[in-house]
This record gives sequence, C-alpha cells and structure tokens, in this order.
Amino acid sequence: MDVVGDIVESLKDLSGSPWFYLIIFAGVVLDSVLPIMPSETLVIAGGVAAGLGDLDLLAVMAVSMVGAFVGDHLSYGVGRRASRWFLARAERREQTANRLRWASGQIRTRGGLLLVTARFVPAGRTVLTLSAGITRQALSWFATWVAIAVVIWGGYATLLGYVGGKAFEDNDTAAFLVAFGCAFGVTAISEVWRAIRNRRLARRLDADGHGPADATPIAEAPSESGAST
Repeated sequence: MDVVGDIVESLKDLSGSPWFYLIIFAGVVLDSVLPIMPSETLVIAGGVAAGLGDLDLLAVMAVSMVGAFVGDHLSYGVGRRASRWFLARAERREQTANRLRWASGQIRTRGGLLLVTARFVPAGRTVLTLSAGITRQALSWFATWVAIAVVIWGGYATLLGYVGGKAFEDNDTAAFLVAFGCAFGVTAISEVWRAIRNRRLARRLDADGHGPADATPIAEAPSESGAST
C-alpha cells in the first residue's frame, strides 16, 4: 500500500500544479488521435485536485472539453486528408471496403448520437472520428455533434474526480483510488461491449462477405448527417 500511496502522492503533487491544466489539454488532444492512454485518467485527476482545492473545477472542465474538441477535429482532418489513400486501398482489399461501408452506414443510421457514445470508448472515438473524415462527413455536422459529445464527456470525467476529491478530502489516496476505480469500471464495461459487438460484426462479414451498410457507397454522404461528398 506504501507503493500505491507514493504513486498517488506524486500524482497529487503533479495535479496540484497550474501546469497540470496544460498537461490535461495536451494529453486529451493526443489521446483523440493516438489512443495510447485513456485521457479520462488525466481529467479525473484534475477533477480530484479540484475537489481537494488545488485546481479550479470549471478550468479543468474547460481544458478537457477544448482539448477533446481540438483532438477530435485533428483525427477528422487526418481521415479527410488520407481519404483518397483509404478509398484506393478499399478498391484493392474487400475487407477494408466493407469496413468503410459499415462505418458510413452506422453514421447514416445512427447519426450524431454515435459520436456522443463513442467518446466514452477510448479507441472507439478515434476510429469513429477518423472514419467520419475518411467518409467525408460535413464539417459543420461533425463539429456540432463533437461539441455536444465533449461537453458531456468532459463534465462527466471532471465531476467524477471532483466528487471523489470532495468525499475524501482527508484521504487523498482514497479520493484518487475511488475516482479511478469508477472510471476504469465504466471503461472496462465499454470495452467489453465494443469487443462483443466487433466479434459479431466480424462473424457477419466472414459469413456473407459484406457488412450491414454494404449497399451504401463508401464515400456517400448520409443525408441525415448532412455530409458532403
């Protein structure tokens, strides 16, 4: 427990610095493009620090939301710039074509709510924002739904940490552990759900050779989302 306490104490020292706002912003942006480590960890740590009185709650929310908004748009931009490469690859590989048709079909049928739910799945949000760029969804539509998604996500993660910090103001270790435990639990459930869903999709693709949106051209703009070709 001493090791855990030392780690938490080091994290508290780091999160209590004003520089931690910049760390949160940079980490959230990076995670949106390269999902190496769930950025929820940084945002929750900032929320805990706010609950303990070391950081400002609204400032932590703001930097996490702005960072997520910027990061999601970077991922979208990468997908849009590389769309020709992906589409050319899809012409050579049927599996890639099926995946892109599936992504386009999901966006068409489920609309912007898919962007909101995907924000809570670490790797899923990157895949979806990248796919939105590849399939050339309209930027205005994308920006609107991403704005809604990051406000919900940033508020949730920050408040989760804040409640933990407030509930255990006299025990920093417990504050961080409870907040992170809840966050990892939600993430684990999301990942299990995503794994089950991906396995079902893979079985469907292997069985009949085309995905649920196979009839939809890869770069077709879903009318519901207002995409552009």
